Amino acid sequence: MARRTIRDIEKIWSNVEGVKKLSDRAVGIGPFGIGMDGLLTWVPVVGTAYTLGAAGWLLFQANRAKASPGTVLQMMVWLGLDSVTTAVGEVPFLDFIPSIADVLFPGHLLAAKALQRDIESTHWVEDNEKTARASGSHDGHVQTMRADPKLRRVVYLHD
Repeated sequence: MARRTIRDIEKIWSNVEGVKKLSDRAVGIGPFGIGMDGLLTWVPVVGTAYTLGAAGWLLFQANRAKASPGTVLQMMVWLGLDSVTTAVGEVPFLDFIPSIADVLFPGHLLAAKALQRDIESTHWVEDNEKTARASGSHDGHVQTMRADPKLRRVVYLHD
């Protein structure tokens, strides 16, 4: 696997921002918004395909960004709720209420924000942990993380 850089993590954050806006905030009306996820929910099969595809893509990005297990679980809950409302909307005569719920529930937005918070709360190191421990720089990275109240963990990108 190719070694990741901090620039790769920044690109993941930016890509997730794009999906967040496209899926649930393409058109904003005050604190509310609607995006492709809400609009496509009214188109049978296409809406479900989009919802599941975007959910899978966000989880793939979480894996690439080495998101914490708690963040991945939180994302799976948001995306699962979003996917269930979309899937129930595929059932004839049951489609109106879930479709409205899917328009109003910003599952992709919530999952994307969780991943972005995880990225922002991580001290990224372009090295592997074994080398950092051997050189003594690991302790410096831990001190950097502890000195900044926004940071919760250290992640080595070359592990």
